[in-house]
Amino acid sequence: MSESSKVTASQLRRQAFIYPRQSSQAQLERNVESTARQYALVERAIALGFTREQVVVIDDDLGITGDGTVDREGFARLVSEVALGHAGLVLGLECSRVARNNSDWYRLLDLCGVTDTVIGDLDGLYHPGSFNDRLLLGLKGTISEAELHMIRQRLDGGIRNKAKRGELRRGVPVGLVWGEGDGDVLLDPDEAVHGAIATIFERFAELGSARQVWLWMRREGVQFPLRRFQGAEITWVTPTYHQIHNVLSNPVYAGAYAFGKTRRERYVDEQGRPRKRTRKLSREEWEVLIWDHHPGFIDKATFERNQAQLASNTRPRAHEPGGAVREGQALLQGIAVCGRCGRKLMVHYQGRRGHKSPAYHCPSSDLVENRGSWCMRIGGGRIEQAVVSALLAALTPAGVKAALRAAELLEADHDAALAQWRLQVERARYQAERAERRYRQVEPEHRLVARGLGQLTKRLLPVALEAELALRERERPRTLTPEEREQLLALGSDLGRVWSAPTTTDRDRKQLLRCLIEEAILDVNRAERRATVTLRWRGGALTELAVSLPKPQPAIRTNDDTIALIERLASHYDDGRIAGILNRQGRRSATGERFTKIIVGGLRRYRNIPGYKLPSESPDGELLPVGKAADELGVAASTLFRWLQDGFIRGEQDTPGAPWRIRVNDELRSLFVEEAPPGYAPMFDAMRILGVSRQTVLQRVKRGELEAIHVRSGRRKGLRIMVPQAEYTLFDTTRSSG
Repeated sequence: MSESSKVTASQLRRQAFIYPRQSSQAQLERNVESTARQYALVERAIALGFTREQVVVIDDDLGITGDGTVDREGFARLVSEVALGHAGLVLGLECSRVARNNSDWYRLLDLCGVTDTVIGDLDGLYHPGSFNDRLLLGLKGTISEAELHMIRQRLDGGIRNKAKRGELRRGVPVGLVWGEGDGDVLLDPDEAVHGAIATIFERFAELGSARQVWLWMRREGVQFPLRRFQGAEITWVTPTYHQIHNVLSNPVYAGAYAFGKTRRERYVDEQGRPRKRTRKLSREEWEVLIWDHHPGFIDKATFERNQAQLASNTRPRAHEPGGAVREGQALLQGIAVCGRCGRKLMVHYQGRRGHKSPAYHCPSSDLVENRGSWCMRIGGGRIEQAVVSALLAALTPAGVKAALRAAELLEADHDAALAQWRLQVERARYQAERAERRYRQVEPEHRLVARGLGQLTKRLLPVALEAELALRERERPRTLTPEEREQLLALGSDLGRVWSAPTTTDRDRKQLLRCLIEEAILDVNRAERRATVTLRWRGGALTELAVSLPKPQPAIRTNDDTIALIERLASHYDDGRIAGILNRQGRRSATGERFTKIIVGGLRRYRNIPGYKLPSESPDGELLPVGKAADELGVAASTLFRWLQDGFIRGEQDTPGAPWRIRVNDELRSLFVEEAPPGYAPMFDAMRILGVSRQTVLQRVKRGELEAIHVRSGRRKGLRIMVPQAEYTLFDTTRSSG
């Protein structure tokens, strides 16, 4: 049967789909002839009777594997077009390569059989609805899947066999390069690169922390050599913490050849689709690890010590001692252990601000009388003094050598940074000279290229680096003279003075402590006021120390009268006002200090006393300070104070020294008018009418026998007294004269 007879008129009315395939980007770049042959299938579809407009090329999946672990948008589009009945023909260079797994391949065959779609390749055309064609297509799919397995098996076998001999050339980290021989790995001949990597290991041996090495390099301005990919040029960048940690944890720098550090695994995701992921393996699971394979920056023993140090620096799991040395004052941080339950002791600080001292407590708590109590809680002052005394006693024989070694390390530390700066200047000079040589080789006619190289040469001039190098050389610590060495040796014999010197940081003390002491086990006997400290030295020796605890001090409490007064005042005033009232009364805090807003706020919160809130207006009027009440009533504040003293109006004062407050309501407002009603006379007239003194009139007003108001306007503003109408008319000289 000819090919044209398999394509019916019904199929020719639909579209022909060309599906080119390349499994990887490398194949797409190198196997260009195969890609061209697949695009040429358009002409074959036209020869079978399809017009050029009917032919659709789906090339979205070029460079993507077809093993089913990666989503292929192009294949999904092809399947949807077949399922919708839009496809009459599907063409490929090898139809079995449309899908490298049978699940995708058989799904496409089923859809093509239902929708009457023909599948074709270089060998011919096949109709999945025909039994013989379906059988042949199934065999091709199985062979394709087996072919992929065999190819991978052969390639992986060769790779693994070569890796077992240490000859497989994979990317080596910066600082190492491949030699000419099989499996030949050499140190980078670039002295600057080699020195930068070596400096990392030297500083870690001194500082004992990857983070401290990173901080030192940033502080000293030491650059890190970075190679973006294998074969790329070295670029110098500011180091990151992860770069430093990767150098310290990579066994290749210790002369080891490693292969198989990761593993590709297949799994099913949440949508039920097969996926692949890369899993990092532990060193015991690596497929190949060959020690002493090539020269390294450190040996195997040093590498193992470094890994143990890095592991001890990480935050330990619960109840385990260890962890990196931190900046706090607690000397036993990370190595103190509870002598009762064996848990790692936590650190807290107690005392007033600026005078805080470290203390230790066990995170385990016991339930006693429905309340939690610490398994153990103890201050660290006397405990740490006892531990330091034991440490200095053990270090006295080695104190002289330690002092001299410290001075040598200080000089070596600066020399290491200075050496890296010299190499950077040398590298900049070389780049500037190379750019200058290129500039001189350019023909004069190529002005554009010459100008570009000239600008590049100016940028590469190492003037700034040379100036920085000169400054660092001037700041280099000078070498100790014999006299200074003798003085240093004399000082080294007294480590106690060095330990307590202001220049010795808490971090330095803790690092020295951990060099000899691995664990400090604490136990407390409150009844005997005694603590027991068991020191476990590195090497297994144990030392037991007995430390007497201080007598408990009586609790310092604020007196109850002051607390009761704060409770009364808190509903009317804020913390600052309350502090002023207490100070005016001569009260003092529990520690004998003057009250402040912070002290009052702390007392109030500790005693659960609610704070001041602005009250809403009550039916009897709003309670206002004298100043605000005077503004509300339109009079001077001195007038209200005078009325308060004379007893005409009532005020409220929570305690002596507290501000006066007046309740402003309609009744009080009625006492302040613009004009005096009939029957109200000035104070002088009321004295004449009643025939009594001013003091007597004020007393009668206070007792309620006479009524009084205040006139806010007119020539005779002030107090008016209510007198009998007849008497007032008889003696009213102002009216007759007016």
